[in-house]
Amino acid sequence: MSSLRKLFDGFLLSLILAIVVANLAPALGASGGVLQMDWITAIGISVVFFLNGASLAPERLKAGAANWRLHLLVTTSTFVIFPLIGLALYFGLSSWLPAALLLGVFYLCALPSTVSSSVAMTSMARGNVAGAVFNATLSSLLGMMITPLLVGLLFQHSGHGLSLLEQLRSIAIQLFLPFVAGQLLRPLLKELLLKHRQLVNYVDRGVIVLIVYNSFCDSAMAHIWSNYSVGMLLFVAAIVSVVLFVALYLTRFAARRAGFSVEDEITAVFCGSKKSLAAGIPMAKLIFGAHPALGLIVLPIMFYHQIQLFVCSIIAKRYAERTDHSDTPTA
Repeated sequence: MSSLRKLFDGFLLSLILAIVVANLAPALGASGGVLQMDWITAIGISVVFFLNGASLAPERLKAGAANWRLHLLVTTSTFVIFPLIGLALYFGLSSWLPAALLLGVFYLCALPSTVSSSVAMTSMARGNVAGAVFNATLSSLLGMMITPLLVGLLFQHSGHGLSLLEQLRSIAIQLFLPFVAGQLLRPLLKELLLKHRQLVNYVDRGVIVLIVYNSFCDSAMAHIWSNYSVGMLLFVAAIVSVVLFVALYLTRFAARRAGFSVEDEITAVFCGSKKSLAAGIPMAKLIFGAHPALGLIVLPIMFYHQIQLFVCSIIAKRYAERTDHSDTPTA
């Protein structure tokens, strides 16, 4: 039941409502429209990464920093194995999916891991929480540079969004600098943020909803959705589900072959298979600019986000029910 609640929570309902409203009155929230959503979302993105920087406690990273084998596995899974899978899908499905959805599938595979849900799932499963905190944070920081670089190298020739240098400049100004500013001001803000932690979470999710709304308004204005059937979208959901299960299997297999403890295996499985919606939606806005099909591009990560929460919560429960540290759940 808790897994179902995770799947159908208020955040998901807000995303669905944003998509519905965007398609009913797209001119209202389109870029350059009455609500000036492009400006609002640009400010929101910087606010989110400023709060993320201010919320990150450097001391929490020290406990998990020494386990280099675990970090190597998670980073390799996130920024090498996943992009290779995305590359194979991009070229392998070129006759089956439109360009924007193929772009979205590869973009999903190039994203960093999540922070909050990776740590939460690892904790629920009785895994190496310190390792999860370190790896999830490291992944987020690396993703600010590696994700636009991977996408830019593959798609620069096609004219999608901004040039690679412009992408990196936008990432530096709207993501990295606010994050650093948040870290520098953390001593002044940490007590306030701790007291209002739920409000920070609402701001984070609220900005994602606004970006999704703006993206789908732009797509509706360009009449993107009239070209695709429900079956096509369900096909995308099936593809990202397969990607998730492949990632879960490979990370668990590699952890066991490397002789990891079950606690480290849990961390590798959750941190190495997850992809961040919280980073993915804002970064897509910067990487692809005012691409009219941005709604389609972010669709795979929206599907993946909900599926990974549902599946990983079940896996975490099974890990948590092991009788001792030597027992691991079967596939």
